[in-house]
Amino acid sequence: MPPRDILERPFEFAVQVVNLCVELGERPGAARRLSGQLLDAGTSIGANVEEGQAGQSRADFISKYSIALKEARETSYWLRLLKATILKDSQAIPPLLDEVEQLKRILGAIVCRAKENS
Repeated sequence: MPPRDILERPFEFAVQVVNLCVELGERPGAARRLSGQLLDAGTSIGANVEEGQAGQSRADFISKYSIALKEARETSYWLRLLKATILKDSQAIPPLLDEVEQLKRILGAIVCRAKENS
């Protein structure tokens, strides 16, 4: 299978996060609050990658991709918290955790390479 584009992967991930958050948002209390945190972080990854593509300089590119990496780390936290509490038996969380871990590795490599080349 050919590698997927770094612009497409965070978008597809965000779609999955939005769908999970819609489901969580229908529940009261902590589930709704946590879904808001997850929604913000999980959709911000792709938004920052998109912004980085139009960076005005190498430093701007590095900054946007570094923010995307930070958002991926935060997303991982919220997913792990949901898995440990509200969604213990959910089949939706493991694939999301796997994808966000892969995104973290990819984004980290991009940031490191960009810093080395600047």
